[in-house]
Amino acid sequence: MRLLRYNKSTGYSFHDVLEASTVKYAIVSHRWYEDGRDVLYDDIINQYEPSAIVKDGWKKLDYARMQAEKDGLEYFWIDTCCIDKRNSAELSEAINSMYYWYQTAQVCKC
Repeated sequence: MRLLRYNKSTGYSFHDVLEASTVKYAIVSHRWYEDGRDVLYDDIINQYEPSAIVKDGWKKLDYARMQAEKDGLEYFWIDTCCIDKRNSAELSEAINSMYYWYQTAQVCKC
């Protein structure tokens, strides 16, 4: 499972965990944007590129970060950017594990 965290000096970064129950995290569930406006895995990797930061999905990402901070959590998960959908094995594992990830989250917000 890949979680997000935020650092003021370095921005967003990924944190890989083998077992979801070993880390406290929030899941932010939301509707997807149409027309490619969601923040994706590559956008996090390239977060300082102009093509990434102009997406409307950054508002949702920032909301998720602020909500996790309010709930006292360092880590959070958003499906659109925490899953590398180009990797078919990772996507399949994510689909099969999603209910478990929701179940083990400390906070789930919509």
